[in-house]
Amino acid sequence: MTMLSRTADHLFWMSRYTERAENTARMLDVNYQTSLLPQSNEVAQAAWQGLLSISELKPAYAAKYDGDNINPTDVMDFMVRDEKNPSSIISCLQNARENARAVRGSLTTEVWETQNQTYLEVIRMLRGKSADFKRDPAQFFEWVKFRSHLSRGVTLGTMLQDEAFHFLRMGTFLERADNTARLVDVKFHAVESALGGVNEKEQEFDFYHWSAILRSVSGFEVYRKVYRDVIKPELVAELLILRPDMPRSLLGCLNEVMSNLAMVTSDPQSETLRRAGKLRADLQYSRIDEILATGLHAFLTQFLDRVNEIGANISREFLVPSTH
Repeated sequence: MTMLSRTADHLFWMSRYTERAENTARMLDVNYQTSLLPQSNEVAQAAWQGLLSISELKPAYAAKYDGDNINPTDVMDFMVRDEKNPSSIISCLQNARENARAVRGSLTTEVWETQNQTYLEVIRMLRGKSADFKRDPAQFFEWVKFRSHLSRGVTLGTMLQDEAFHFLRMGTFLERADNTARLVDVKFHAVESALGGVNEKEQEFDFYHWSAILRSVSGFEVYRKVYRDVIKPELVAELLILRPDMPRSLLGCLNEVMSNLAMVTSDPQSETLRRAGKLRADLQYSRIDEILATGLHAFLTQFLDRVNEIGANISREFLVPSTH
């Protein structure tokens, strides 16, 4: 391992924070769009509550606002522009930029300028009395997603594919795997609790709910192409967990983590490589009917624990002690 662990650490976290900002924008966007559909107050409240659960922000939100009365305006403010919330979009983009600035010499000019410009723009859009975000939240979320795509594209298009590049990619896909697992877990649970029997109205709710989940991971068109079928929960789960060719699926992310990890470790006995390989193999040889039979929630909870372990092992083996 020739790269300095501190440099690797900044690169790894730069890409994780950029990905986290995008994932938060995706989830908020879908919730915002869904909230415009006719639905009961209980269902709407549960959706915003679910969003705080995915990001493990319920206690922090309750400490600042009324935890019993969750309203969309407060949740969006808290998750977009609250600089005291380390998971808000503005905090993530600030942290991504700070990590990029610390390793400016390891990045191409284009990568640095993309990160810097994103941060300067988001400050302009969210601080002070600017009404940009309030006037059209959906447009703002599209902008965050676009800047994240741009950051990844510029990285792929301009950086030498050396260790710095592999740490950037590893951070992206580890963060993405974590987010997809949380999203699937919370959203599947929400459908189970919201629906009892199946009447026509509930089937309609069902369709909008599953298509919203797919849209949040850019999977709606992909689902239609792969399955050519009405939207079925078990196929949504299969697409988002087990399809290696789906860019945001758990298996797709683990394949990327593994290939980049293999490029930076020279130790065949690496514990990080062993754990990542084992988790990837478990996904590779799983079947969705088996996962659903033994319990999706239990499977995803265990997956999240194992992904967090891999992240901790990457920190121990390659990076500086984690302060994130």
